Amino acid sequence: MSGSATTIQGIAADGGLYPIDKLEAHRLGARHVAVSAFVFAGDALLLQRRALAKYHSGGLWANSCCSHPGWGESPAACVHRRVRDELGVDLAFTEVASFDYEAAVGPELIENEAVHLFVAEVERDALELAPDAEEVMDVRWMDTRLLRADARRRPRRYTAWLRLYLDRAWPLIARAA
Repeated sequence: MSGSATTIQGIAADGGLYPIDKLEAHRLGARHVAVSAFVFAGDALLLQRRALAKYHSGGLWANSCCSHPGWGESPAACVHRRVRDELGVDLAFTEVASFDYEAAVGPELIENEAVHLFVAEVERDALELAPDAEEVMDVRWMDTRLLRADARRRPRRYTAWLRLYLDRAWPLIARAA
């Protein structure tokens, strides 16, 4: 990957890409490229609870991994890199769809993302996770029906983007699992 670790891919009005600092993109609400990974074991989805020190959405439950490709990095390369960095595993992912959303994620921070959605299916008992404590404070498997019900009942436990995926993109994600 070229550029600094915080330089991501902004999306101009004409669809072209330009380099932008990740925090600046979120402060401005600038549209940018992102990735989201969903690791399934049958009907269960691997969730991660974001570390409290994250600059937004700390302590909330999210899908298996979310990130932003660095400048010049492909979404596929990014999802593999970040899952390895955050969860300590290498998995075979399939890109299943793209999903655009905009959501407030903290005081004066806005996600405005064109997200590439990736899915992996694993043997739960064979997966040896090694979460990075600076990124992830906890992981757990949750039956997807229970997750969807709990996110509706207790939305403040979950990130804005996970709630949007469960409400609006779930058929794209679940069909691929």
